[in-house]
Amino acid sequence: LQSINLQFEGGKMTSLVGHSGSGKSTILNLIPRFYDAQSGDIIIDGQSIYNSTIESLRSEISMVSQETTLFDDTIKNNIKYGRENATDKEIFEAAKLSYCDEFINNLPNNFDTLIGENGVRLSGGEKQRLSIARAMLKQSSIILLDEATSSLDSETESKIQEALKILTKNKTTVVIAHRLSTILNSNNIYVIDSGKIADQGKHEDLMINSELYKNFYEKQIQK
Repeated sequence: LQSINLQFEGGKMTSLVGHSGSGKSTILNLIPRFYDAQSGDIIIDGQSIYNSTIESLRSEISMVSQETTLFDDTIKNNIKYGRENATDKEIFEAAKLSYCDEFINNLPNNFDTLIGENGVRLSGGEKQRLSIARAMLKQSSIILLDEATSSLDSETESKIQEALKILTKNKTTVVIAHRLSTILNSNNIYVIDSGKIADQGKHEDLMINSELYKNFYEKQIQK
């Protein structure tokens, strides 16, 4: 990343778009401090993230990505990982809102089904829905999304989209956007190109002012 300056408005959704390798994931990973910036600062509500503990920072952040870490345990315990003191009622509610209950009800032991190492017994879409359920249960104020949808069929994708809509409502959301609907619903879009910010604005403005964005958008439509 090269001297970038970004602002993510509280309670709103901001999208990062750009080609593979442009720096989008790096930006997302700096927020929970998976690695630290070598210069500059990241400030949340006026406070540098480098002045608070990693634990307190991460307690306010939920991450949903294509790489969901799951444990060789029950479905219920995998969701509960989002908030360990959650009640069964809260766990069932999160599963329902994330459309997990549909596939959980078809499993041999429902919520008590063991899912195998890293969820080997589940499909990609099911894992992603579990990840959303976990984030719903956590109720954190910041949501980081990497919406990779390459492996999902359209029915699963529309369910995940509905679940994400519920999850991100009124939350400060930063999303690496692949879905057109997400891009269109964003309050602000940053176009990232080779570690720099090429353009920013709402979809309509970028369609007029940014050749790079326009090409990106048209490729998405063709997909």
